[in-house]
Amino acid sequence: MAFASSNRANPTGSPRPRPELPELPYAAWADTLDTLHLFAQIVGKVKLAASHPQNHWWNITFTVDARGLTTRRLSVAGIAFDIAFDFLDHRVVFRTDRGEVREIALVDGLSVAAFDVAVHGVLADLGIDVPLLEKPFGVPHLTTPFREDTGHCAYRAEYAQRFWRVLTWSADVFEEFMGWFDGKSSPVQLFWHSFDLALTRFSGKRVEPPMSGVDPVTAEAYSHEVISFGFWAGDPTVTYPAYYSYAAPKPAGVERQRLSPREAVWLPDGSRSTLEYDVVRRAEDPRRTLLGYLQSNFAASATLAGWPTDELRSNWCPTGEQLHALARAGV
Repeated sequence: MAFASSNRANPTGSPRPRPELPELPYAAWADTLDTLHLFAQIVGKVKLAASHPQNHWWNITFTVDARGLTTRRLSVAGIAFDIAFDFLDHRVVFRTDRGEVREIALVDGLSVAAFDVAVHGVLADLGIDVPLLEKPFGVPHLTTPFREDTGHCAYRAEYAQRFWRVLTWSADVFEEFMGWFDGKSSPVQLFWHSFDLALTRFSGKRVEPPMSGVDPVTAEAYSHEVISFGFWAGDPTVTYPAYYSYAAPKPAGVERQRLSPREAVWLPDGSRSTLEYDVVRRAEDPRRTLLGYLQSNFAASATLAGWPTDELRSNWCPTGEQLHALARAGV
């Protein structure tokens, strides 16, 4: 408990060397990002088929690990296995509880179509293949069925590794922030359909009925009142990497609440706030800057939505004075 106690005394983290966070300019690797996103959708759909349903679709997500992203344990036909993206050796690794290991090399020129064939080939060889709906889900600019997609075939290893290093640092900060909350909280996880790292807090209040006019996936994800936080690398409509936060349902007037640091902005309708990754990367204390952003968003939305924040504060949450200092640091 010594480490936890030291964090309680210094809630923005024990002294650490300043991280050297990599540049991640969207334009420089957008083609690789799209290809990798589609690879992740294929593996993610395998996980969907080989895992038990959980609330809010938590069974389908990836976990950031020491080499990349992992599905964690899956099961088909009584065989346990996992699939991992390794961004150090640039490969996708398949392992089973029978000791078998297979790999697909991640190289420039490997198309989505070829990757899809290779994945199913490995799974069939291991006796664990599953049928998939062979097309992307939830990405407006990526719609070509997997087996027909020979156009997405870029893989710049340097940028794939940079992306993972941003994810692993961000996941660590999110996990520290996660410990400040004593209510229901999601894991820190990467959703393959949107390709964003996310953490969600729940008030405990069910939204009745669930959001109307949406697909079943969205209805399940937002069946309860939430405040979410995340990181995504950019897309054709938001051409830079950024952290984000939103509440659902959106509290009235939240867009008028001040955030930390000053560079954080609300969309005009208050549906989401964003903080550019480069603001965090260049900050004197990136960890403190990101924690301040996360906490200021939670305070803004939870207060207006009437969450019982005092009851939901964990033993490891900073004191009121420390939280106030954290907010002031970004002003």
